[in-house]
Amino acid sequence: MVSDAQLTQTIQSLKDPEIGRNFGELEMLKGVRRSGEVVSVQIELPTPAYPGRERISGAISAAVKQSDPGVGQVDVEFSAVVRGAMSGGSFGLRAKNVIAVGSGKGGVGKSTVATTLAYGLKTLGCQVGLMDADVYGPSVPHMIGSTERPSAVKVMTKSGEEIERIQPVSSDGLKVISMGYFLKPDQAVIWRGPLLHRAITQFLKDTDWGELDYLIIDLPPGTGDISLTLSQTLGLAGAVVVCTPQQVALLDAVKAISMFNQVKIPVLGIVENMTGEIFGRGGAKSKAEELHIPFLGELPIDAGIRIRGDAGQISSLFSEENPSRKPLLHICEQVAMQIAKQLLVAPKMPTLEIL
Repeated sequence: MVSDAQLTQTIQSLKDPEIGRNFGELEMLKGVRRSGEVVSVQIELPTPAYPGRERISGAISAAVKQSDPGVGQVDVEFSAVVRGAMSGGSFGLRAKNVIAVGSGKGGVGKSTVATTLAYGLKTLGCQVGLMDADVYGPSVPHMIGSTERPSAVKVMTKSGEEIERIQPVSSDGLKVISMGYFLKPDQAVIWRGPLLHRAITQFLKDTDWGELDYLIIDLPPGTGDISLTLSQTLGLAGAVVVCTPQQVALLDAVKAISMFNQVKIPVLGIVENMTGEIFGRGGAKSKAEELHIPFLGELPIDAGIRIRGDAGQISSLFSEENPSRKPLLHICEQVAMQIAKQLLVAPKMPTLEIL
């Protein structure tokens, strides 16, 4: 009979199918227990959005049974703990990963992708916040069907000081803040850079977000002050670029990627929105391959998405019977895994010996 220690070594040497490093290096194996012919294995995933868990189960089961033919059954149990850099510590922002969603131009569905990304990660079991940083054209409140105004709450700091914070709106368990909650429906925002900087800083610093696995930030179209502000104040986990398949949209998406690179925000990848007969298919995937960045998935052009967005029912896209659920969740999984790969595959800094 093979010992638990030997089984542990066998499993630790297996490569994770998504990240490409073994379970021992990734510290994902949390326990191995044998009871007669049954072996129980505990695996801790780096995000609840991990796709294709059955591949891990199958690989572990095959390796254990090959190592010890006397094993009749292998039970693989999964847990998940989101890993992240906690980049908002200087603001008191307790978000493990902050993700910017941008585009080089308007009209490509950036806010729709940002909102569905937030709802999708929440559907997969994550704690998520959504910050609408499109100050000039805040559309998130309409898409989620929420008109209530954020309230002010008093909270106690660690030092015992009582301060006032903004309580974000809760929509189906998603925490949301937007300039749209503070404006009249027909009111325009005419601000220069300093006022934009202050508003974004308040959304980050003065909002009582609580503990978040992911904070999704919907950027305004184009390249400008807000992206620069975020790059200077937060260590973002990365940016998602949204575009449509046609060449004219891809030209502007490339500019957005260039902007993120210049301000040192990692590009997690490209999402192709509105894929189909009208705008074509595959343009974003080809551009991603050309630029050597990940392609996160495509979202087919679907009247149902537009209808639900107009009706303030974006969250209903994740109902079991909705045809858009699968491609949306695929994009969410890919975004989460790109962050996990950056954290887990990045080479560790050497330890310096102090003489």
